[in-house]
Amino acid sequence: MTLMDAPVYDALKARRRRNALLTALACCLVLAGFVWYFWDWPEEHLVNRFFDALEQKNLPKAFAIWNHDPDWVQHAERYKPYTYGRFSTDWGHASDWGDITSHKIVMAKTVGSGVVVGVDVNGQKTPMFLWVERSNHTLAFSPVELSTE
Repeated sequence: MTLMDAPVYDALKARRRRNALLTALACCLVLAGFVWYFWDWPEEHLVNRFFDALEQKNLPKAFAIWNHDPDWVQHAERYKPYTYGRFSTDWGHASDWGDITSHKIVMAKTVGSGVVVGVDVNGQKTPMFLWVERSNHTLAFSPVELSTE
């Protein structure tokens, strides 16, 4: 086949190919935006479940979510650094927030190996910050506070 024997240019085929490439590019951009926007959603959902348990005054369930261990009662000795008694003091009726009746997640940001989630508790002006470790889905008080501005 020589240059003079080249196939005839097909404008319809070229237009279809261009449109397919543009559609694929647009889909990739939409997907990238979707992933970026919802990147921290699993951790936010975990914090929501934790606060829902606290609002229902179900401290054992909240402690299970905190440690990502639904069977924590069978091996409570694993949690000596942060016992259930200490947890119930920190999150129960006598806590800094009192009885937790409402919460709203106001921010979340990936920091290192985890996610810092800012939560307005009981309508307070300043959010509290929790740390969600991505590798094992445990919660902790955050060593980092995010700027609300």
